[in-house]
Amino acid sequence: MKTVKEVSEITGVTIRTLRYYDEIGLLKPTQLTDAGYRLYDQNALEKLQLIMFFRELEIPLVDIKKIMENTNWNKEEVLLAQKSFLLKKRARLNGLIDLITDVMKGVNTMSFEAFNHGDLQKIINQTLENMTQESLNDQIRQYGSINKYREHLYQGLQNEKALIDIFKWYGGKDKASDAVLQSAGNHEELASNQNINDEVYRQLVKAKETKDMDLEKEAVTKLTEVYKGLFKIDNARSILLDLGKEYPKNDKLAEATDNEYGKGSAEYIAQAIFRYYGV
Repeated sequence: MKTVKEVSEITGVTIRTLRYYDEIGLLKPTQLTDAGYRLYDQNALEKLQLIMFFRELEIPLVDIKKIMENTNWNKEEVLLAQKSFLLKKRARLNGLIDLITDVMKGVNTMSFEAFNHGDLQKIINQTLENMTQESLNDQIRQYGSINKYREHLYQGLQNEKALIDIFKWYGGKDKASDAVLQSAGNHEELASNQNINDEVYRQLVKAKETKDMDLEKEAVTKLTEVYKGLFKIDNARSILLDLGKEYPKNDKLAEATDNEYGKGSAEYIAQAIFRYYGV
């Protein structure tokens, strides 16, 4: 048995609050001494722990009392629901911390200034120079000539929606341009990141099959590092959230992912990304 003072020291709940819980019938002491001092056993401490969880979820005391007085309530289900809520809350806070970090670095996620003709030509030339001959030949066959392929790249870099997304990821034109130029050409690094990306997706599939949330979180954490490497970016939050939003809209992308990693993989990967960032 523990006194009210000892319980307060263990849990951080004030003596005044414990007395109030007693008064409203939320947490009665296990027994009273002859002198009228409150004593609490292990069961009472476990009940107090649940109350503290409920308070963390900002549930009013009157509702907590109703829940705990209900003889049909399932302690395990309640704890799982609490855990799920708190994990989402933590993920959302992590996402906000990432955004604050970006702002402190001077990243402007609302910046939009189109590439000029010189920017576009520089990026296209760099891209073509660093493509393998095999890849370049494939694109020439697909588009009919190298000039038509250049025109395709040029138009893609002028797409306003695509540019808004790119500038949002990088925080402006200059950073986006630098990152694009850096990412073009290192074939070994690209291949390495693609291999890691494949491993991560297979890890996510395993998490899906086993319902292992810890494995899922570990995999998405790795995925953020892969995308930082692929796109030469400090914070992968925006680009991964956009990827997650793209899966439900892009049937071809979802189909290709499902064909490679199993039916339902695309939807699961999207939801795993949203859960990671608390969206």
